[in-house]
Amino acid sequence: MGKISVLVGFFLLLFGNHLWAGTITVCSSCEVKTIKEGIAVAADFDTLLIKKGTYREFNIQVNKPLTIIGENYPVIDGEDQGEIITIVSNNVTLDGLFIINVGTSYTSDYAAIRVVKSENFLIQNVVLEKLFFGIYLEKCKNGKVYHNKVIGDAVDEYNSGNGIQLWYSQNIVVKNNIVQHVRDGIYLEFSDNITIENNISSNNLRYGLHFMFSNDDIYKDNTFENNGAGVAVMFSKRIKMLGNTFKKNWGTASFGVLLKEINDAEITGNTFEENTIGISIEGSNRINYSKNNFVKNGWAIKVRGACYTNTFIHNNFMYNSFDLAYNSNLNDNIFEENYWSNYTGYDLDRNGTGDIPYRPVKLFSYIVNRTPETIILLRSLFMDIIDFSEKVSPVFTPDELVDAKPLMKKIK
Repeated sequence: MGKISVLVGFFLLLFGNHLWAGTITVCSSCEVKTIKEGIAVAADFDTLLIKKGTYREFNIQVNKPLTIIGENYPVIDGEDQGEIITIVSNNVTLDGLFIINVGTSYTSDYAAIRVVKSENFLIQNVVLEKLFFGIYLEKCKNGKVYHNKVIGDAVDEYNSGNGIQLWYSQNIVVKNNIVQHVRDGIYLEFSDNITIENNISSNNLRYGLHFMFSNDDIYKDNTFENNGAGVAVMFSKRIKMLGNTFKKNWGTASFGVLLKEINDAEITGNTFEENTIGISIEGSNRINYSKNNFVKNGWAIKVRGACYTNTFIHNNFMYNSFDLAYNSNLNDNIFEENYWSNYTGYDLDRNGTGDIPYRPVKLFSYIVNRTPETIILLRSLFMDIIDFSEKVSPVFTPDELVDAKPLMKKIK
């Protein structure tokens, strides 16, 4: 009997209240008719099964460990009254809900789902529409935001919120979400060790992704397309951006990615296609750019100054109006073994690299930077003449900024 008692005690310690967790069904004809009532009568670690229907509720407080599951996407309609669901407990799961009509406020950031100081939470398979802020994580840890669809109807920045926002949070995975028509698709501030993976953030008013003061984060296999200004990455360290697509971010102040005060980062395997500027870089150092594709951009890369000890190796620069704009005649950045579609050199020894170094900074690019109106001369004979003269005798562009080993074939 002693051994049996020990085993029983072990299981109680391991599973605790989970052993007695029950299921409470919520529906218009059930004993429990509202979600708030269901939460009130539930014990820790119970499951609330929300039947299909419309529940006109807001300010729903989830203050105990619960699993809340929707059957056939029940609608929770906040009727524009304010915040709809606020999670203030650890170990909460939301799954399969359709949430609409978040209240709009100029003093409070009302969200469809807010998670506050919570750990081990899961928000998945949730559809959010007619929202102010979508999913807002505040001082949270060790959570997951999976397979959600956040569709706003933002028209102006001043009265719209962000799709998925993280503030002072750590160790969160945001994966396989779709975010559209909000202010910033995904926004991070003071959030470290975050993984943003395989999301689609498109058609947002300002940025598809925007983060500041957030270190040691990984952004992998996401698509950021047709956003107002592209993606902004600022004041952060040790960032990895791997295998993402930045596409069709057009406009006078648009870019695929803006890097401002970013240090010790890795930008590898990304595609920058049909943006006004592929990457706009300012005050960013010790970044490795490799195996990226820059395709049909206005400028593939625009360096605005104070950028040192960066390496650009094994990238493809194809059919951009300008491969590189550089506003200084000083350079200690390394460009080596990249493929440039504008390279017109030869490879007599057939070793795969051109025998003549390639100078990616053209004089005409320098002139356009100083006098934007001259862009109307793009692809004119005048442009060809001044670029040739600068190649023969560099004066305005960095003499040492060359790719000494330009590749003859595109990197696959």
